[in-house]
Amino acid sequence: MNKQQLAAKIWASANQMRSKIEANEYKDYILGFIFYKYLSDRLESFALSQDMGKDDLQSLSEDDEETVEFFKSSIGYFIAHEHLFSTWIDHESDFDVSHVRDALSAFSRLIHANHKRLFEGIFKTLETGLSKLGESAAKQTKAISDLLQLIKDIPMDGRQGYDVLGFIYEYLISMFAANAGKKAGEFYTPHEVSVLMSEIIAHHLKDRETIQIYDSTSGSGSLLLNIGQAIAKHMLNKDKVKYYAQELKENTYNLTRMNLVMRGINPANIVTRNADTLEDDWPYFDDQDPVNTYDPLYLDAVVSNPPYSQKWDPQHKDADPRYARFGLAPKSKADYAFLLHDLYHLKPDGIMAIVLPHGVLFRGGEEGAIRKNLIENNHLETIIGLPPNIFFGTGIPTIILVLRQKRESSDVLIVDASKGFAKEGKNNKLRACDIKKIADVVTGRLTVPRYSRRVPKTELQANDYNLNIPRYVDSSEPAETWDLYASMFGGIPQSELDALADFWKAFPGLRAALFADDGTPYVQPKNSDLAQATRAHAEVTQFKQAFTSAFAGFTPWLRDALLKQMLTLQIPRQEALICEELFACLAKVSPVPLIDKYQAYQILDDHWQPIAVDLEILQTEGFSAARVVDPHYVIKKKDGKEVEVQEGWRGRVLPFELVQAVHHKKELDALRDKENRLSEITASLEETLESFSEEDKTNDTVNDAGDKFVAAAVAKEAKLLLADAKKSGDFEPESFEAKIIQSADWLAEEKTLKAVIKQDAAALHLKTKTTIEGLSDAQVHELLERKWIAPLNDALHGLPDQQIDVLSTKLEALVEKYRITYADNAREIQQAEAALAGMIGELDGNEFDLKGLAELKTLLAGN
Repeated sequence: MNKQQLAAKIWASANQMRSKIEANEYKDYILGFIFYKYLSDRLESFALSQDMGKDDLQSLSEDDEETVEFFKSSIGYFIAHEHLFSTWIDHESDFDVSHVRDALSAFSRLIHANHKRLFEGIFKTLETGLSKLGESAAKQTKAISDLLQLIKDIPMDGRQGYDVLGFIYEYLISMFAANAGKKAGEFYTPHEVSVLMSEIIAHHLKDRETIQIYDSTSGSGSLLLNIGQAIAKHMLNKDKVKYYAQELKENTYNLTRMNLVMRGINPANIVTRNADTLEDDWPYFDDQDPVNTYDPLYLDAVVSNPPYSQKWDPQHKDADPRYARFGLAPKSKADYAFLLHDLYHLKPDGIMAIVLPHGVLFRGGEEGAIRKNLIENNHLETIIGLPPNIFFGTGIPTIILVLRQKRESSDVLIVDASKGFAKEGKNNKLRACDIKKIADVVTGRLTVPRYSRRVPKTELQANDYNLNIPRYVDSSEPAETWDLYASMFGGIPQSELDALADFWKAFPGLRAALFADDGTPYVQPKNSDLAQATRAHAEVTQFKQAFTSAFAGFTPWLRDALLKQMLTLQIPRQEALICEELFACLAKVSPVPLIDKYQAYQILDDHWQPIAVDLEILQTEGFSAARVVDPHYVIKKKDGKEVEVQEGWRGRVLPFELVQAVHHKKELDALRDKENRLSEITASLEETLESFSEEDKTNDTVNDAGDKFVAAAVAKEAKLLLADAKKSGDFEPESFEAKIIQSADWLAEEKTLKAVIKQDAAALHLKTKTTIEGLSDAQVHELLERKWIAPLNDALHGLPDQQIDVLSTKLEALVEKYRITYADNAREIQQAEAALAGMIGELDGNEFDLKGLAELKTLLAGN
């Protein structure tokens, strides 16, 4: 199930629940039940792994103390068979709200002592809120039953290529933010921002054997999860990462725990705390053993996206070791309080990243003093300016600050990434290429014109520690200028051609081939079709050949990297390895890097996402999963209700369309020919109907709306007309009668074709199912190459043409800019005025009209 399908199902369910609970509360119910299903499924999977059969599962009971203890010590909890999610679904007709209450109560009792901190109270929202789902037990039962039917289809097997729980949370936050009256951006970090922070953190930690990471305002937990995934690119053992999370809001804190558990993290590596980060610092101890469990918490990495400019109480905090060195944030804005909290918990060689509003860069007062201290002590490493409207519920500009406890340098890298994004609805979104570029610039501490700069501390001091990004990096596009001489007399200014310097360096002879240079600062185009002349130039042709040559080994390399290692490769790491090879190939193309490597990376990432999902399936289920065909379900209305029905089949890994194109091309082509003929008939019928007069359309052969033929009436009318034609001769080709006879033939052919197409398509569909199930290993490899590698290669090989198109478009725009001169415009205006003045003399009117016309004629004549 892809994100769009999942979102549609969730939204439909949410609308049904609107009358029962507040829209924003709905997410707590759906996420709670999803987590309960996960725990139920996990217990069943564990039981099966212990050679328990179906009968053993059905006998799981709280009364069997030995079995209960075995499960608790193994997975941390126990759920009896009667309380399993699958049992609720199997006994849908007997389901009752009391079953949920009993199950949640039992779960709380049956948590292992070592897992109390992780699981205790995690279902509190459900336990205390079920009564909100209806006035009576019957209505509550109905509401929960509907929710369970939705949840049973939500995938949570890790094969989706995205964080399912996090996506649902994000989707519901975005849909309900306005209704809830809250700034949802305060407690949710968009996935793309989370990935960016994760890449920066992971690069710093890549060589460590064990890692501890902490989110002081954890929200849904997605930021921690993304860091874990990014680190997995560099570490062989994911169990070497320990996660610490702190969250104030209880419902959201529970979600943090759910999300971390659902992603398969070892429970021993999850340490969470429901507390106020600013009021209750981390030092934690167990009441049972305060001495041995005391934990001041110093970590390898700290990340957070705290609520922006929140009020707090700084009173009596001046002795707090978190703030003593730097100062107290003002009570109206806790931004720096959160930052200093995070910095305090860093190890000397640690790194932190925090999302804050843009104002922390330049606001004065207490914040200015803290900022000065951070800069003077060399803690501030990087500032990243993000695009506007990137967070739900708030359009304020935001930044990411990267800080360290100890640094060798004192400069600050300032990155203005505010221009790189894609528009998605009301919000902006960082693309994969934007994230990659920012991460590369930050980890490499690179200076890129109009994008990033390493600013020395002396310059920051000279600016009184004001860090406003435009002071240091000007990312604005140069304003368009107009050359006065070229505007008056024509010609292309050499200075404006100079702006395309990269192209002229790549193609040294192209400029002279396209433009005639007479020694003045202006040139004239030699060709009327610059685009064609550019493409035909030898150096451009050589550039495309060089690209093909540079990528000659890329397909064989991909075969080795993907197809030969598909069952053993590390999925999180593989995209990075392919990216390195891709960039290496691009570096061979030309001394001048005409092709933006981040544009190429975006192509790779777009193609990688479905590849990663396929790899996850193959590694989880084995190579034979490529030969599995699943029922294809669709939602249809039946008796006023939406029901799920099977409509054919779908390959779990291999699409039917691909298999048909390779193994059943003859049948597929024949089917396409019939479909094309059907389209031709449809177009002919529409064209014929459009040619009818309004009177013709009142005939019984056309429906009441006048937009469609009535097949039966047309056939009947044509039969009568043909009988008449035998007596009186043929009708004129463009006559109404001739058109009706022709339309009758088309409609008859259309009816036959539709039946044949339906029959042939069904037969081809079943034949394809059989083919997939019987594919040899070699055939599977060939099809996977066509699915994974061929489309990626095709897209990459389109890059040279795209760059030539960019050049051609710019040159044609430049020619058009100065094609019509001011003198040309002036002459056209004079001619128009003279023509209008001549027509005025032909007009007539009363005395005053004529005086007015005479004055207008004088003005038009320029007198």
